[in-house]
Amino acid sequence: MRNLDEHTVTDAVLDLLAATPDPRLKFVLTSLITHLHDFARDVELTEAELRAGIEFLTRTGHKCDDKRQEFILLSDVLGLSMLTVAMNNRKPRGCTESTVFGPFHVDGAPEYANGADIANGASGEPCIVRGTVKNLDGVPVAGARIEVWQADAAGNYDVQYPNLDIHQARGVLSSQEDGSFEFRTVLAVAYPIPDDGPVGELLRATARHPWRPAHLHFMINAKNYQTLVTHVFREGDRYLDSDAVFGVRETLVAEWVKQPDGGYTLDYDFVLNSVN
Repeated sequence: MRNLDEHTVTDAVLDLLAATPDPRLKFVLTSLITHLHDFARDVELTEAELRAGIEFLTRTGHKCDDKRQEFILLSDVLGLSMLTVAMNNRKPRGCTESTVFGPFHVDGAPEYANGADIANGASGEPCIVRGTVKNLDGVPVAGARIEVWQADAAGNYDVQYPNLDIHQARGVLSSQEDGSFEFRTVLAVAYPIPDDGPVGELLRATARHPWRPAHLHFMINAKNYQTLVTHVFREGDRYLDSDAVFGVRETLVAEWVKQPDGGYTLDYDFVLNSVN
């Protein structure tokens, strides 16, 4: 392993992986190292650029805490999150499409009965969300665990407020015997992803905006069905065709209907993919 140069160092590194006991780990690392070295050669990476990249990733890590995941944001804006979602969620036509998870899901969201107000004081115009959970054959899925979270009228999730000690605009409920569900919340609005960290620096350096179209997050779990992680997007939003994280799917766009009392309603039906 002496006297390695730009042409021989890659093979030397790969040789050290020969005894890796986990075959999948060996495969992934071999491909990663090969592509990483090829990338460096392709762009003729300078030492200063390598240091800058390492410093960028270090700052990205420092920006992470229990309420914010800057690395998920980075993966999202690079399209890696959506690519991985697409590859790992190939489903029969007719099933509800998956999209990115996002950085603002938290464990331990409060549980609510059907029809409850999950806004819990979040700012925004009132909205009723209704729908069903069924399978491809149209059979209702009873008892599905439906977790929902969203931003408020200011474009912030509850976890972005440092002094807020309650959950707002997020919760968990279950589908009823006929597969139906209903809850009250606030109107979804467009908002920018956090751009006060390294990911924001990257967006500005590449002349990109940080905005996401208005949406609700859903995660639906049911026995014998593939877990669904998705959004429902608001029809007519100006950012539907330029989502900062590439998450929009035409089938996930729905209309929020203005009601005479000034509130809104959203009706959306989910179709789960059977895994049994």
